[in-house]
Amino acid sequence: MGDPHSATAQFFINVADNKFLNFREATPQGYGYTVFGKVIGGMDVVEKIGKTPTSAGGPFPKDVPTERIFIKSATIVATP
Repeated sequence: MGDPHSATAQFFINVADNKFLNFREATPQGYGYTVFGKVIGGMDVVEKIGKTPTSAGGPFPKDVPTERIFIKSATIVATP
């Protein structure tokens, strides 16, 4: 978790405005996260995931689903 430019295996689907994820400063704690997509279908699934109970997990003190969630497929859709 010490390398701010090493994102390789996880992503966030935001269902609220999480300003704490925005860039604040050029430090490992302040880089934030890049928005790279938009859900254009299946919001019912996103909302169901958002209602899943969470707790601590791995290096994260909270907000980790208590049951594993697997996304079986996703599609990249080019925008005009």
